[in-house]
Amino acid sequence: MTLRVLVLLSCFSCFSWLHADSVAPKPLFRDPVYDGAADPVVIWNPKAERWWMFYTNRRANQPGLSGVAWVHGCKIGIAESADGAKWTYLGTADIELPPEIGGAEPTHWAPDVITAPDGKHHMFLTVVPGVFENWQHPRRIVHLTSTGLRKWKYESALTLASDRVIDAGVHALPGGGWRLWYNNERDRKSIYYADSPDLFTWTDKGKCTGVGERPGEGPYVFRWRGAYWMLVDLWKGLGVYRSTDLETWTAQSGDLLGVPGTGADDGVNGGHPGVVVSGDRAYVFYFTHPGRAGTIRPEDKESLDLRRSSIQVVELVEKDGVLSCDRNTPTHVMLRAPR
Repeated sequence: MTLRVLVLLSCFSCFSWLHADSVAPKPLFRDPVYDGAADPVVIWNPKAERWWMFYTNRRANQPGLSGVAWVHGCKIGIAESADGAKWTYLGTADIELPPEIGGAEPTHWAPDVITAPDGKHHMFLTVVPGVFENWQHPRRIVHLTSTGLRKWKYESALTLASDRVIDAGVHALPGGGWRLWYNNERDRKSIYYADSPDLFTWTDKGKCTGVGERPGEGPYVFRWRGAYWMLVDLWKGLGVYRSTDLETWTAQSGDLLGVPGTGADDGVNGGHPGVVVSGDRAYVFYFTHPGRAGTIRPEDKESLDLRRSSIQVVELVEKDGVLSCDRNTPTHVMLRAPR
């Protein structure tokens, strides 16, 4: 056998190993404590040199919780990965809140985490001041900072459009400063936004034109392929919006992840996304309620299986200014460290 053949076989073997090893499983991740992982956001941890996933962790497997108490009383979960395909549970984020903000038993929902140019990490977190059996209670968005992503310092509670706001998503503005999008539950769950010069001082700007007309939650904004994109959870898939400047948004005619998939735990619509752009590729992380596939009988309404949730991932495709994805084909993930 010639040296050239040996080299080619060796290269092919290495490529095959890398390619096969990076196929994301279905489901991608399930929380080993409460089995209620949802609302994922993925960020690079430069100290650990690993990708970290922050997620809402509902108490899905806990019996005896009436109403919606099971989605309350939860802390933010953390999982770790070297490549975005294999994830290991690390525990929960260390978040201390003043009692006037979090109450005696705070609920943590829907984190968005970004790293500022100075290297400091910022989390914008939905906080509910207690554990409740219904949805009729205040919720607010708070700002936290960290140097290592595990322990978080409370900075402030944002003054926004109402006393019931959830699901912050933050992105840098092209001309400087920052913008935060969120769900104003007092206005038909419309998407609103606020601006800041420094991530600490925020001014509410009202409803997001072009997006806020359609109810939704979990707005996530990212830049890819020469445009800004916003994904919004419509409870029947993800709405897609495109912008060139973060000011004017155009809705895409087709939504993502509205048609149930065929993979394990993927047979329902996908919800509340987070996106990672790695090189020229982009991946959307989302969650599902696998037990809600098919017809739900009235007697099953309190079933623990209906409550559990799983994290999934799929690669995005952009063609002629339109986003799509195929959740039924294997997703090859190889997230690389940001430069």
